[in-house]
Amino acid sequence: TCRDWFQLSLKEGLTVFRDQEFSADMNSRAVQRIDDVTHLRKLQFSEDAGPLAHPVRPDNYIEINNFYTMTVYEKGAEVIRMFHTLLGPQTYRKATDLYFDRYDGQAVTCDDWAGCMADASGLDLSQFQLWYSQAGTPEVNVTSQYDDQAKTFTLNFSQAVPPTPGQPDKKPMHIPVKVGLIGPNGDEMIDETVVQLKEPKQSVTFENIGARPVPSVLRNFSAPVKLTTDLTDGDLRFLMVHDRDGFNRWEAGQTLALRVLQPMIDQDAPPSSDYISAFGDLIDRALDTKADKALMARALSLPDVTAISQQQKVIDPQKIYEARQSLLITLKQAHKEKLIELYNANTSKAAYDISPGSMGRRALRNTVLSLLTINRGTNCATFTKAHYEAADNMTDRMAALLNTVEMDDPVRQDTLQDFYERFKKYPLVIDKWFSAQAIAVRAGIFDDLASLQKHPDFTFRNPNRVRSLFGAFAMNNPVSFHMADGTGYAFLRDAVIKLNDINPQIAARLLTPMRDWRRYTPDRQKKIQAALEEITNLPNLSPDVFEIASKSLKR
Repeated sequence: TCRDWFQLSLKEGLTVFRDQEFSADMNSRAVQRIDDVTHLRKLQFSEDAGPLAHPVRPDNYIEINNFYTMTVYEKGAEVIRMFHTLLGPQTYRKATDLYFDRYDGQAVTCDDWAGCMADASGLDLSQFQLWYSQAGTPEVNVTSQYDDQAKTFTLNFSQAVPPTPGQPDKKPMHIPVKVGLIGPNGDEMIDETVVQLKEPKQSVTFENIGARPVPSVLRNFSAPVKLTTDLTDGDLRFLMVHDRDGFNRWEAGQTLALRVLQPMIDQDAPPSSDYISAFGDLIDRALDTKADKALMARALSLPDVTAISQQQKVIDPQKIYEARQSLLITLKQAHKEKLIELYNANTSKAAYDISPGSMGRRALRNTVLSLLTINRGTNCATFTKAHYEAADNMTDRMAALLNTVEMDDPVRQDTLQDFYERFKKYPLVIDKWFSAQAIAVRAGIFDDLASLQKHPDFTFRNPNRVRSLFGAFAMNNPVSFHMADGTGYAFLRDAVIKLNDINPQIAARLLTPMRDWRRYTPDRQKKIQAALEEITNLPNLSPDVFEIASKSLKR
């Protein structure tokens, strides 16, 4: 067992990593990694960048219930993964065997675990243990040069860890960076290698490189860092097609989409014609019967509003949403016929099954459904209704429901009522029904939320039901939550005040989307700050809520 609470990530980080690896073995490994990293970036990166940033092994707490964080769990899993990457699978297994033999039945620490990794491998991991003590997300930049005469290719790395509360100055981290080099014909030019980045600036030169390659850096997201490169748009389009690493193939497309969206957000620029064409190439690849359909479903999905927000110096969720919608509508208009072909190609009359292939087909078909119905008009409602009525499984039915809830067509209410009547005896499914409505971006969202609070099936004393309404809205509907008039903040503030007496642990967790309030536009900052101050001034404020709210307000 753990010697003390500060070692919590020793068991929880390992558990999350094992769960991720099991799921990767059972399904698409690339898709599992994409989903895990998306989750990490959305919630843990924002935790690292905010006033509650703390190391994987924290050194203080006010309320132990606030100790179960994304950093302890998910970033802790990334630390375990980096051990695995540095040691390789066979030596890592040898190290875990040593750990269990050496410490069976004892109370242990993160240092005990790391010591076994070092002893089994012979590696000096003293610098690596900074991952346990330094908070913040390292920022890694990579540039490259090709020497045509010497036939060498050089990658230049730099790293920095931004200041976090209580840790203004950071030491360089030990960062494993998986690298591949891809030649002009799409072939791998070297065996995939792990660059061990340890210095603030560090270069690696590859010999006997016959032509300028396109580097594939940080394959499989080999470390939880923010990466910037000097890759051109053309390089990214090349990686989208040729990178053998499924994660980096997806990452190239996401990075390219973010580059396209930035001028649309900043200057109301039109979508890039090159990107629209590249997206058409993706659809063509998805139509290939040999394609990994689950991976293609992710590749055809744009970064969500939260992911785009993380790239902004000042966040305006409404502007981000409008730019993203504009790009999606343009993509639909440019490729509508091919999207319909792709949708039909993945429509099956076979009996429902949960094989990875069938799951991938459903994922791809539902992704295409969301693209084809992005306008939310009458024809879109008809199309979505047909998808809903043909569904023989929860995956397809939920996909249709999620599209329908943002429409103003009568189909919306009919679908919601039908779904409720079908599943009202299943509380966890009704949680999904509440959440689907809470995350809808629509003009009447606050009327919907008020109505849902009065629903006979809603109660503040059921934590799952509270999360399905308030948590889903605040954490997964950034456009409505951050509405400029502050209605969303008032809605969450009132819920937190009520829950402070009923369930302070849930109340504290609901404050998560308010923690990084200083990153938003000045008008939004003032409203979030006022809501937090009102909460901290409550009489009989619980330690759970006090810790999160007060730390969020500190500079």
